[in-house]
Amino acid sequence: MCELARLFRRGKEKNKAGTPAERKLTALEQICGSDKEVYEALRRVMFLDPRKIDVTVKQAADNAKKAEREKDITRARMWYEVAGGLSIYEGDVKKVAEYFGQAERVSGEKYPILNNTDKAVVKAQEYYKQHLLS
Repeated sequence: MCELARLFRRGKEKNKAGTPAERKLTALEQICGSDKEVYEALRRVMFLDPRKIDVTVKQAADNAKKAEREKDITRARMWYEVAGGLSIYEGDVKKVAEYFGQAERVSGEKYPILNNTDKAVVKAQEYYKQHLLS
């Protein structure tokens, strides 16, 4: 019974010394450093490996517009987010703002990336250079 209790125990994990274990920073957290606003903006919308997405920015934008015409707000928002995420990868600040602005317009959901688009794209490009080109 003691083993089951240990497996399902809640709370902070402790290391062998009995102190709370430290959480390692992700690569994105390390790149963003103390700029929590940019980290939070990217955490929600950035693709960690956009090379695995088989759709172009243009195709995603066209799919979003088609879904919007069909009044399918959920699909339209999703496709605008895909187009915006791929635009982050391409480093196109103008398109990032456009597509996430469209996603915000159709869904009513707020996108923090629109507050600091330039800074967020620069940090994302730094991440991509370190982790996708190595």
